[in-house]
Amino acid sequence: MAPEQSIRVLIAKPGLDGHDRGAKVIARALEESGMQVAYTGIRQTPAMIVDAAIEQNADVVGLSILSGAHMELMPLILEGFHERGLENIVVLVGGIIPEDDVQGLVDMGVHSVFGPGTSTRDIIEFINGAVDN
Repeated sequence: MAPEQSIRVLIAKPGLDGHDRGAKVIARALEESGMQVAYTGIRQTPAMIVDAAIEQNADVVGLSILSGAHMELMPLILEGFHERGLENIVVLVGGIIPEDDVQGLVDMGVHSVFGPGTSTRDIIEFINGAVDN
């Protein structure tokens, strides 16, 4: 029986937001839980995120958005995933997301939205449950 591969996660900061402490905390927690994590850094375009997801062979893409541009950026990123055949990637959004926008993001194809104060354990459990290994 072949050993299970660890879950591959890409953490990205789309848009002009330069605050990445939360993204780094999440990346570290996911690594410590045994996942393979790549962090793209700040100010990523949707195309850069799609390319990185392909390059990293990501199972999960976690996007940290604090700038308020989530409703503009997410359709571009999700469309890029669709165009490149990446419909199986689990897409997560974290950051400052107004409650009124959460359902719209889910309707677009985001699997879950995690706001400030979400436990890293909850995020890890969600990812483990969402990814088939």
